[in-house]
Amino acid sequence: MNNEFDADVLVIGGGPAGISAAVALRRKGIKRVIIIEREPEAGGIPRHCGHPPFGMREFGRILSGPEYARRLVQLAREHQIEIMTNTTVINVEPNATLLVSNHEGLRRLTGLRVIMATGVRESPRSALLVSGDRPTGVLNTGALQSWVYLRGLLPFKRPLIVGTELVSLSALLTCRKAGIKPVAMVEANQRPTARRPMMLLPRLLGVPLHYNCEIARIDGMKRVESVLIRQEGKEREIACDGVLFTGRFIPDSALIRGSHLQLDPSSGGPEIDQFGRCSDPSYYATGNMLRALETAGWSFREGNRVGEMVASDLAGERKSSQEYVQLVVADKQIKWIVPQRIVATEKDRGMDNLQLRALQSAQGELQLIQNGRVIWSKEMKLLPERRILIPLQQIPLTDSFSKISISLKNN
Repeated sequence: MNNEFDADVLVIGGGPAGISAAVALRRKGIKRVIIIEREPEAGGIPRHCGHPPFGMREFGRILSGPEYARRLVQLAREHQIEIMTNTTVINVEPNATLLVSNHEGLRRLTGLRVIMATGVRESPRSALLVSGDRPTGVLNTGALQSWVYLRGLLPFKRPLIVGTELVSLSALLTCRKAGIKPVAMVEANQRPTARRPMMLLPRLLGVPLHYNCEIARIDGMKRVESVLIRQEGKEREIACDGVLFTGRFIPDSALIRGSHLQLDPSSGGPEIDQFGRCSDPSYYATGNMLRALETAGWSFREGNRVGEMVASDLAGERKSSQEYVQLVVADKQIKWIVPQRIVATEKDRGMDNLQLRALQSAQGELQLIQNGRVIWSKEMKLLPERRILIPLQQIPLTDSFSKISISLKNN
């Protein structure tokens, strides 16, 4: 490595994707890799999830979130990866340069490449447009897990849980472990976001589950006292001492906004090609900052793949190309697509699949269209927040430049 650089590769974020990418780089012979982590400890969101299952595919055993996070940090140390904790990246600059802040003050770190793996965050209550009072006891899942696992405190005893995503079930397990007894779970749609068999959990724990139901108002003086719910045109009040909003994650892409990197408005994350490479080719991205939300295991495997591709880039095995096919979401039923660009000359390398998500339940023929011609199609039933994969090798590009639009032709 040239001595003028602080590292060969700088990795922003010490969660499953970031640590996995860093380990892959070291295994491929990259000498100096630095992980920059804003929290006091690395490990990512799993640090706050005091329940299983984590780590079966990565470590061959079922672990709790904190155990999994510790194994990730141990893995990084075994590969002699430097982790800078309590360090915040203030700005990303051209040519793999970062402005960071920690107890030593402001400084710039430079590398040959940067991998961004900052993960996701939950939408605040204000973004959910819920009316009513603003009493104590209204939290999201991350705040609940911080209260319970990091501080050993109970923010409420009888909350109402909003949402039926996987993280909603994680919140339910957190409540159970802490002795918190939710009064109900509510879901605005007519079916759960998580797979139906998983929704046996709230029933087994004696938590009533209401579909086609939304919160009309939160009431309370010093703390939550009740919630007015609206279900199929009828309103009723449920007594509770807290409201737990779960899910509705968005990529933690604050660093991208206002930077020189291209942001994808559909996914909310950086725009990438099939190698995880951003609009500035010295930057790569991986994990949940690309889209919300995948599991820790998926993020770990994706981070590993991107780490390998960055190592290949540094070894001179791939040239930077400005010639690519743009992928465009052309249907309001489709939420986003990742990656957003394909380097056509290297379609057989990089990620194996395009990944999509739907905004609503729908059924029909999913189509990729280039130059007015359907180049790929498949009959599908789309469900909100379910992973949809299209193998890149199945897409016969008619040319190497024209945009590809993605749409659903309803039956």
